[in-house]
Order: sequence, then structure tokens, then C-alpha cells
Amino acid sequence: MDALKKVRDEPSNDDPKADDRPVVLVTEDDPAMRELVGNVLEGVDANVVVMASSQEALHYLEEYEVAVVLTDLFMPKVDGMTVLQFAKKQNATVQVILMTGYATVDSAVESLKSGAFDYLTKPFENVELRHTVERAIEYWRLSHENERLREENRAISEGDMMIGRSAGMDEVQRLVAAAAAYDCPVLITGESGCGKELVARQVHMRGPRRENRFVAVNCAAIPEQIIESELFGYQKGAFTGAERAKIGLFETADGGTIFLDEINNASLSLQAKMLRVLQDSTFYRLGDTEPRQVNARVIAATNRDVTSLIEEGSFREDLYYRLRVIEVPIPRLSERRDDIPLLASYFVTKYSRRFDKEVEGMTTEALGALVRYDWPGNVRELENVIQRAIILTQGKLIDVDSLTPEIVEGGGGFSRRALDHMQPQTLEEVEVYFIRKTLRETGGDRALCAEILGIDKSTLWRKIKRYGVEE
Repeated sequence: MDALKKVRDEPSNDDPKADDRPVVLVTEDDPAMRELVGNVLEGVDANVVVMASSQEALHYLEEYEVAVVLTDLFMPKVDGMTVLQFAKKQNATVQVILMTGYATVDSAVESLKSGAFDYLTKPFENVELRHTVERAIEYWRLSHENERLREENRAISEGDMMIGRSAGMDEVQRLVAAAAAYDCPVLITGESGCGKELVARQVHMRGPRRENRFVAVNCAAIPEQIIESELFGYQKGAFTGAERAKIGLFETADGGTIFLDEINNASLSLQAKMLRVLQDSTFYRLGDTEPRQVNARVIAATNRDVTSLIEEGSFREDLYYRLRVIEVPIPRLSERRDDIPLLASYFVTKYSRRFDKEVEGMTTEALGALVRYDWPGNVRELENVIQRAIILTQGKLIDVDSLTPEIVEGGGGFSRRALDHMQPQTLEEVEVYFIRKTLRETGGDRALCAEILGIDKSTLWRKIKRYGVEE
């Protein structure tokens, strides 16, 4: 690519991830101006990439993350406004500076309305150019950080938190804290729907890589024919249709965490390549002959017993032990029934707000039905049931008529452990159990207890008096 010019000795345009500095992409068809801009930006703390063709710049923007684009407004074939619009479409946080020797008020206004950071008229002072680019980089940093914080807040509001006070969840919390403190591989085990990705995100967010990306990959959802190229990327011409090189998900997660969900579905050949990454942090893009380095933490999850898969010959034993530095087994929901009222209360609040409905809680009968049910779909099934109930409920409390028949009529009863050695048979016994347990967990706070149980304070007081419940 003759038009590609390397401004610095390191890193090269072919490897913009060689350091963690932001990338400034310069597009200018005039050789003299290209050289001038490159020289002026040599002292800027950024990875500066200079191109003579706006078409090449579009390809670059498609493949790599860029912080600032500095482009001439009038370019052959693809003009600067097109570059601006394309860059913004690829990444809303990228800052674009337009340069032109034919400035008009209309063109300046149009560029700023289209999202340009600034507009420079040639000839410009070198100090002005450098100062504008440095301001754009700083603005990009702020935008990037704000976007990251918004994503974190959105993730938390969407349920990226572990809810539960049962002994099983206490153990999960302990293991997550240990895994987060040390930058090592983690294997999460548990049935589908029990929250394995949620636990993986918690390990990432509490660990040293929290500022970098968390990339989730469902190994069962990607066809076997393309999963290798998705994970490791490919070189131009590696196969029919590979018109340009593409980075894989491991490279995307460089510096952060890659979560390999349902890794038990990976083929043996793919497992061998994963093992290589874990052993020496290297891999090969499809069609490449040179190994590449990657620094990504690997968290894997499986919904099947891996030891059985090893005996069957469908999972590599060495990969299993590489992944299982810390194992986090997540109990099924039926093994932690104590957490169901808390989870139900959380989902009621979440989906009442989302659906703009004034549902405040659940009747004791409805809550008792949830706790008695076996939940083969685990927390995901509970969440879906609450969504449905919120939609169907007309009043302020969810009652049994908003639940599905299998939940109301089914269920295998309470486990002895979950009921603290008490096995209620009647609705009255269920009420007594939940009132006593919730009061204990809220430290005797009757207002909070009533809110969790979905009843008003006067009703709670009458029931406490009627049943003689001790706090």
C-alpha cells in the first residue's frame, strides 16, 4: 500500500494496537501538506497514521478504532464530508477535523452540523493544528470515558448484579471476589439460565482490567465453520470473500476480558488453539504465518459436566485444567429458594419501570407459588415469568391469576434446607415462613419487609399479631 505512510517508527499502520495510545488518522491527497501535517503531529501523544487516499481511510476506519480523523474536505472520489459521516457511523465518539483551502461559511456550518469537531482553513499555523488535534484527543478521551460509564450504569440497571443472600450465593460471591483479585483464568459452571455471564461480568468489573473491554462469545451460537475466524481473525485472501484483513474477538479483547460461554461446544481443534492462547498468549490469524501476541483474560463457562466430556473424549483435559484455576459453580435456583423473594422483588421493580406500570409487589399467594416451583429454566425463567405477570396485572399487586398454570399448580415443595428445617403445608404456614424470614433479613425493618412482601404496613402488622411472629 504505497499511499500508507508511517509517521513514527513504532507502531506501524499495520498494527495500531502495538501500544495503547489513541489513533489519529490523517487523510490528505497533497503530498506536501501530508508531510507537513505528519511532521507537526510528531510530538503529539498519539499513534499517527497518514494516508493519501480517502478510500483507504474508510477501509481503515472499518477495521480499527480511531480517536481523531483529520481529513481534507475536497478529496478525489470520496470527499471529507463522506469520511466524516462514515467515521461517525462506525463510532460516535470519534472526533473529526476538516481541513480546506476553499473555506466558505456554508461549508463550515454544514461540517459542524454534521458532527465535525472543528474546521481548519489552509494555510493554518502549525501551533493551531497541533492544539486543535490535542483538544480533539482530549475530547475523545472524555467521550470515551463517559460512554464507558454509561455502559456500566446501563449494565447495572439491566441486572448486571448478583442478587441473593442464600448460602449458595454467599459462596459464589466469595469465589468471585477471589477470582477478581488475581488475573487468572476462571471456569464458571452451572445450568442454563443461572447467570453465568452475569458472574463473568462481575469478575471483570471487580478486577484490574475493568477499564478495558469485556467481550462475550457464545460458542454454541456461532457455526463451527466460522467460529475460528471470528475468534482469531483472518488475513486478506485467507478464503473466498476475505477482501481485507479482519481482527478477531481475542484481539478485540486485548487488555480486557474475553468470556467464552458454552465452551463445551467448541471442537477439539479449536480447543487446541484456545489452549495455545492460554499457555503463551499467542495465536495465528486464519491465513497468516506469523504468530500474534494478545493480552486478554479468559473466563469460560459450561452448562455441562466437563469431567464427563473428558471421559467421552470431546473435551481436552489439559484445557480443562488450564481454565480451572478458579472454578465458580453456580447453584440452580431450586437449590437457593431463599433468594426467590429478593429476585422477584428486583424484577418487579425493574419491569414495572420499563413497562410504565404501577405494580408494587406480589401477594403472599403468588410469592408462595414462585417459591414452591422447581424453576428448570433458573433465574432467566423467573425473570420471564415476572415480565409476563407485570404485563397481565391490572392492579398494584401480582396475584396467582397472572402466573402460568404450571407455576401455580406445579412445584416440588420446599427443600428442608431452604425452609430452615420447616416444611409448610398450608398457605398460613407459607405466610408465617416468609414474614419471619424477611423480617430477619431486613433486621426487623417492617416497612422494608412489607415492601419486599408486596403488602402494606398495616396488613403486615395484623399478620405479625395474628400469627404471633417473633422478629
